Amino acid sequence: MSQSQSTTGEPPAETSGPTEGPPSGPQPRSVRVVLLALMIAMLLAMLDNMIVGTAMPTIVGELGGLEHLSWVVTSYTLATAASTPIWGKLGDMYGRKGIFLASIVVFLLGSALSGMSQTMAQLIGFRAVQGLGAGGLMVGVMAIIGDLIPPRERGRYQGMMVGVMALAMIGGPLVGGTITDHLGWRWSFYINLPLGAVALMMVTAVLHLPKKRMQGRIDYLGAVLLTAAITAMVLVTTWGGTEYAWGSATIVGLSVGAVVSLAAFLLVERRASAPVLPLGIFRNANFSLITLIGFLVGFVMFGAMTFLPLFQQTVQGASATNSGLLLLPMLLAMMAVSLIAGRVTTQTGKYKIFPIIGGALIVVGLFLLGQMDTETSRFTSGVYMAVLGAGMGFLMQITMLVAQNSVEMKDMGVASSTSTLFRTIGGSFGVSIMGALFTHRVQDVMAERGGAAASGLASGTAQLDAASLAKLPDPVREAYQHAVAGGTETVFLIGAAIAVIGFLASWFIKEVPLRGAGPQPGAAEGGTPGAGDGTAQDAKPGHAGQEPLSVGRASIDT
Repeated sequence: MSQSQSTTGEPPAETSGPTEGPPSGPQPRSVRVVLLALMIAMLLAMLDNMIVGTAMPTIVGELGGLEHLSWVVTSYTLATAASTPIWGKLGDMYGRKGIFLASIVVFLLGSALSGMSQTMAQLIGFRAVQGLGAGGLMVGVMAIIGDLIPPRERGRYQGMMVGVMALAMIGGPLVGGTITDHLGWRWSFYINLPLGAVALMMVTAVLHLPKKRMQGRIDYLGAVLLTAAITAMVLVTTWGGTEYAWGSATIVGLSVGAVVSLAAFLLVERRASAPVLPLGIFRNANFSLITLIGFLVGFVMFGAMTFLPLFQQTVQGASATNSGLLLLPMLLAMMAVSLIAGRVTTQTGKYKIFPIIGGALIVVGLFLLGQMDTETSRFTSGVYMAVLGAGMGFLMQITMLVAQNSVEMKDMGVASSTSTLFRTIGGSFGVSIMGALFTHRVQDVMAERGGAAASGLASGTAQLDAASLAKLPDPVREAYQHAVAGGTETVFLIGAAIAVIGFLASWFIKEVPLRGAGPQPGAAEGGTPGAGDGTAQDAKPGHAGQEPLSVGRASIDT
């Protein structure tokens, strides 16, 4: 009886080979079933906020609590960001399948409770439960794909993941509006239950990953400190300049708390036997560089998705009902380019050129968007968005691919969660910083063009849709449109300047051969994939006391 069979109870994979790393070569046909389940789980996490955002006016009308409205989104975002690295580490320690199934159950529990909420306070609390599960969904999907499919083959599935993202962004508002109008707002949460049940059954029945147990205690102190630091950072970026002034005691206190918690976390992680975030992975230059690039991608992507619809609704008179469709040129370009980049990576094993091209296109796309004004047509803005989307398409999944290829298999969950976390925090910073710049510019332009008649609008930017604008006096409406155009010009030009950092960083990425790409230089036949190629696979297994007691091969029922 094989080791994996005797220690895990799971049947060994039918293929033979080394025990470390995902199987290379053709995948079983049933891998599509597993990937479908993983895509459903990813769709659950990404679609939820889009649907709920559309239902929020109806929710407030029934439950009240308008003053706490922002917390419905903030509690979900906070819980997702804070739990992401913890789910990743738990998957590395105890096996990915069980932890992933647990995250689905937590998400569905939060969804059911949210749908049954009777007060705004209950909804906020249950949304936090949802967010806890969502953090595990995203990390679990990425890490399980990393376990099942070697990096060389992983590129062909990039289009699927980016397609799910595009589907959520485009379809979310439309689905949310339809559900709210015909079934009621509670079904915006209940809709997760049948989808989640399908994902649960498919993953349980088909996917078999080795159960493993690493020696060493869970790094509870590190988890608490990291959670505190992430929470403080997200609150600073969420509240700064909106709920509280940047110089207020609340924002300053949260900023200090974030710095202190982060410093304490770094000290604790240096001594922990099984750190929740092993700092050693940042010694790999590729991992550090691609994490920085991922942060910047999140920064510009979420900033663009926030202010592009605002520009099109306010300046170009588009309808807010179809807000997801406004981003279609960017999302289609992102999906198409990601699919092409993935196929090329699979066929050639080369990927360094993609972060470089992507970084350049993002800079160009943001610069072009910064040239928009009140005379810019929808076609022209669509072309500019397509350029930005193409740049993001070259980077969206390549960042995860390089991050996972830069660490040992035992740290796959940590690499996936760290990459996801930095992209999420980058998005929070992007929306916050760009929002502050946008508001400041809008207020300046309104003061110059609108005078006293526009003073009320200057303090309440981004609150007017096309129908409301049509009712304003012509001078005030034109002043506001010029102000919004000036604000978007500022944020996109600043974004282009920041994106230059990512473009420069991409030149320093080393093209390490992808695991599963065939025999590597210096690797004996049948040896460990990647051995001798300069990857993290050459390193000895992590910290003392972290060696897994059982190692097995992933398998899929056929």
